[in-house]
Amino acid sequence: MSRVKHSPAISVISVLAATLLSACSITGASDESEIIVGIADDVLSVDPASGYDPGSWIVFNNVFQTLLTFPVGVLEPQPEAAESCRFTDDDARVYRCILKEGMEFSNGEELNSSDVKFTFERTLAIKDPGGPASMFQSLKSVEAPDDRTVIFKLKTSDATFPSKIASGAGSIVSEDDYSPVGLRRDGEAVGSGPYTLTSLTEDGATFSANGNYKGSVDVKNSKVKLKFFHGDTESFKNAVTGGQVDVAYRGLTARNLSEIREEEDSAGLSVVEGAGVEVKHMVFNMNDPVTEILGVRKAIAFLLDRETLINSVHEGTTLPLYSLVPTGIIGHDTAFFDAYGAQPSRNKAKRVLESAGLTDRVKLTLWSTPIRYGPSTDEELKAISKQLNDSGLFDTEVKSVDFEQYEKGISAGKYGVYVKGWVPDYPDPENFTAPFFGPGNVLGNNYNNEEVTNEIIPSTAASRDRSATEGDFARMHRIVADDVPMLPIWQSQQNIVVKKDVRGYQKCLDASTIFRFWELYRAA
Repeated sequence: MSRVKHSPAISVISVLAATLLSACSITGASDESEIIVGIADDVLSVDPASGYDPGSWIVFNNVFQTLLTFPVGVLEPQPEAAESCRFTDDDARVYRCILKEGMEFSNGEELNSSDVKFTFERTLAIKDPGGPASMFQSLKSVEAPDDRTVIFKLKTSDATFPSKIASGAGSIVSEDDYSPVGLRRDGEAVGSGPYTLTSLTEDGATFSANGNYKGSVDVKNSKVKLKFFHGDTESFKNAVTGGQVDVAYRGLTARNLSEIREEEDSAGLSVVEGAGVEVKHMVFNMNDPVTEILGVRKAIAFLLDRETLINSVHEGTTLPLYSLVPTGIIGHDTAFFDAYGAQPSRNKAKRVLESAGLTDRVKLTLWSTPIRYGPSTDEELKAISKQLNDSGLFDTEVKSVDFEQYEKGISAGKYGVYVKGWVPDYPDPENFTAPFFGPGNVLGNNYNNEEVTNEIIPSTAASRDRSATEGDFARMHRIVADDVPMLPIWQSQQNIVVKKDVRGYQKCLDASTIFRFWELYRAA
């Protein structure tokens, strides 16, 4: 899967006009007609060393294999290209995997341990700013002592390493088909996953079942087409109601979903809700002359009315979030609820501002970007701005810029308040916390708390028993809720629209955020 974070690579579809490798259809597939899946996202790259966004990871999860994977409804990674994997030491620093026998890439080339070693060394060597290299900062070296054995040696204890290599960041590529030092920019992809990427254009991508696939899943269709709507939610909705899309996965607004519900039966559609772990945060620049003031940040926390925001903007399609870690993941907490309550309190907000010596309205600009973090982001920020202004304590405005300019503004420290969305790489509390803290954190907000970065994060990373980390994550939540460098806003619910004859979609909606093409099929 993917996250919504680093600066993106140039969208691969903007420079592509090629027809890609053809693929064999799989024997025994239950239906030969293609399934059309619509998304509002773009695919920024089909090279796993670069793509680090939801659209790209949809491609990775279906075209490439990882050593481990997350089966439906399972939060502990299980073997996929590997026959077995385990830590061989007590400190979670040496991780050994044995590959399955007879593994092949889609072009018939053998997949062996040398390809796995090459894959991880390549990602770290390229270190693309729009790629997942930052996930493997703990990786010291990779060894391939024989064709089927891979040994990862880590700089520090990291019990979450199995989850990291099970994510899209661990997508295995062929050393014969990829450069060790440069990204592949021809739009082609050679993987060993359930599908091959057979075509890619500005409008969409086509995937055919990979006849050379030897993994753990059963492919239930022969072809899937991924249709891109580039953030145009109205066109997306019309394509859904017009029957041009079988499954609408990402990017429809709450209003779109409401309108589709009104004609569900007549259009032969079903609006389906599933658990989601995507989160949205308001972020405060700790070096900004206004938001560096703790009283300002706490006042905003006291005034934020999540329930009203969710009902007015999202029409109940998201859930209020008072934790860094969403519901359904170990380490979920209620620290922000405990500290600031669910209902806004003007009196408490006024008191913390006065304690900071602020008696006039606080002037702030809330910065937004219209598409990258969901189609309702601008509307969200305007609703929050109104809540703050209606208190009489703030004088705020909202400015929205395209994502490239947005990221540059954050990097340059120009914004005091802005928003960030997060789609996890893997379903573990570490992935909702560690990237946000310390120097160079992905939020770009200049926040560092030594107790969090030097004690809690290393301690939780070293624990193989993830449930045993809950006390440490609770301590982290209390610290962050008191410092308020960020403010959780909501947690997603996955909402998709499917045609009545489509089956298997329920298996695409779990906390792993893996959208499993292979589970989709059409009823007889």
